[in-house]
Amino acid sequence: MDDNTRKRFILDTNVLLHEPLSIYSFDEHTVLIPMTVLEELDRIKDRQKDVSRDARVAIRTLESLFHDATPEEIIAGVALNPNNESESGRIAIVTDKHLPEGYATFTDDEADNRIINTALYLQHHCPDSKTVLVTKDINMRLKAKGAGLQQVEDYRSDQLVDDIRLLAKGFYHQENSFWERVGECDSETQGREVIHTVADELLPGAHINQYLIDDTDDFAGRVLEKLPNKIRFVDLGRERMLGRKAWGIQPKNIYQAMALDALLDPAIDLVILTGPAGSGKTLLAMAAALEMTIERGVYDKVIVTRNTPEIAESIGFLPGTEEEKMAPWLAAITDTLEVLHKQDECMDSSLKYIMDKANVQFKSVNFMRGRSIQNTFVLLDECQNLTASQLKTIITRCGEGTKIVCSGNLAQIDSNYLTPVTSGLTYIVERFKDFEGSANVYLNGVMRSRLAAFAEENL
Repeated sequence: MDDNTRKRFILDTNVLLHEPLSIYSFDEHTVLIPMTVLEELDRIKDRQKDVSRDARVAIRTLESLFHDATPEEIIAGVALNPNNESESGRIAIVTDKHLPEGYATFTDDEADNRIINTALYLQHHCPDSKTVLVTKDINMRLKAKGAGLQQVEDYRSDQLVDDIRLLAKGFYHQENSFWERVGECDSETQGREVIHTVADELLPGAHINQYLIDDTDDFAGRVLEKLPNKIRFVDLGRERMLGRKAWGIQPKNIYQAMALDALLDPAIDLVILTGPAGSGKTLLAMAAALEMTIERGVYDKVIVTRNTPEIAESIGFLPGTEEEKMAPWLAAITDTLEVLHKQDECMDSSLKYIMDKANVQFKSVNFMRGRSIQNTFVLLDECQNLTASQLKTIITRCGEGTKIVCSGNLAQIDSNYLTPVTSGLTYIVERFKDFEGSANVYLNGVMRSRLAAFAEENL
């Protein structure tokens, strides 16, 4: 590729923290890493936080690329794909400490300003090649544009939807009657199930394990298979779905019924539950975990985990075992267990018995890496705060016989670097929607209380 047609992408630190391997996402162009970014990665890598791992991965990736390069080659740029240098992009480290006099728009020593100064210098110094600053910091993008930088972008290679309203909800809702629209179709009986085959034009954009509902009180189905010009789905029956129970919990609406159907199906390895606070995501998942582990013996144990963001002031180092340290963040799970056993004569004794019987373990996301989890029901709560790479790390831990439930509310993101469209939860909803071993359900409606429902709608 001609040097004049290459773009120069300057990466901010938060891009490498969001996706440590993002340097490989710029095809045949040139990636520039400012020295300030390396200094920030160095400060972050030793922190006692999950982000430190991403910093270390980014540093090791850069070190492997520059390992055999001379200082001159590092400044000029080395191939991102040494095996095919002619079609590979290039990566270089640029010194942004001392620019020629007159090129520093910002005169202080603040890290973001040094990076913007460098981008402005390259834009002026290399007019034949576009210079693009890539950062996930909204304010930095505004500052750069205000300072005169023409090309400023968010890192969006892992963004699969532009508007959260376009996110797959996991079900297709047919207005009025579904069967009136379908008319005649091919049907067959397999055991206790009735399978229907219809033309794919009746279900536009359908995907595997997508649920089907309408405005009547008797129809509900789930897509089983997509064939050329045809779609096969199983007739579940709305009344039957609403009548199912798990550990004494019965769904209160059709959305909870769809979620419970997916949770209780051992053939579905990944269940993704999204929806507002109070819609029943955690309650249904925990009830299904106990039902499938204790009553049906499908799984050997239950692992409950989530990340631990500091949404307020740090409470310092907590004493005790890993499970005791995780207790403050997993209070929602213990609250759910109490709800499931509030009618017991001695709730404390019941909870202890159930925790032992189901082998319920509380684990930190930080310690899930490197494991191979077999025959386990895994509940990963608050997924909206995880990046796509973090979720990939956790989901790839699941071995044979393991079911993982990822739940979260995209309206409650605590991370400084994530938005609803860039959250890892959004990413896996889109990536897994055509995978036969997964199901996704958006739970409409707040079932917690009328107070919670009013707050969700009006605040």
